[in-house]
Amino acid sequence: MGDQDMSQRDNTTPYNAADYDAGVRKVIPFYEHLHEQAIDLIKGIVPEPRLWLDTGCGTGHLVELAIVEFPRTRFVLADPSKAMLEQATQRLRNADPDQVSFMHSPTCETMAIRLGQAPDVITAVMCHHYAKAQERRKMTQVCRELLAHGGAYVTFENIRPDSEEATKIGLQRWWRFQQSRGRDDSTIEQHLARFGTEYFPITVSEHLQVLKDCGFRTAQLLWYSHMQAGFYAVK
Repeated sequence: MGDQDMSQRDNTTPYNAADYDAGVRKVIPFYEHLHEQAIDLIKGIVPEPRLWLDTGCGTGHLVELAIVEFPRTRFVLADPSKAMLEQATQRLRNADPDQVSFMHSPTCETMAIRLGQAPDVITAVMCHHYAKAQERRKMTQVCRELLAHGGAYVTFENIRPDSEEATKIGLQRWWRFQQSRGRDDSTIEQHLARFGTEYFPITVSEHLQVLKDCGFRTAQLLWYSHMQAGFYAVK
């Protein structure tokens, strides 16, 4: 299945929400590993979080895994796409409603007003790279302000390598990965054309600087492979 035209999508990703889980695994190398890394990290920073906000939650896969590891944690799943939230609600339909809730969050300010409690953990997996520089910084700042003292912020995003040559090499490698997952050349070309036009990757050093500028006491690279990276920060 190819990437869809923006006018036909019900969210900012290349896929409609119902197709996201199948599509993203053909595009993002080690996609499952991102969630595993986030969960393992949280165990070492906040072993028993009271509240975990998963912003840009998509179809709810991260929380589906995390709820097993953190059975006493309350999870709030937030996303600007109602279609994504519908998928997440269906995925977690058997979860205790006292433990899992959903929030349609078209803006960061909406989340800040409606949460009512400082989260110990905030995750943002493959969503903030859709924002341009000023909006990204604002979103990161809001996440920092929402967190409880000592809370952890974990984010994974597409990354822009440090040079034009490295970017070219990275995009060629990304092409081969998608090709190995059965995508045709036209679909791959359409997907890679979104780099810098529909989403706006920044470099690892720029990511770390944003986290530091927003006031986190610790900001660290967590994971890096292909054209994706994960970061964590502690308030």
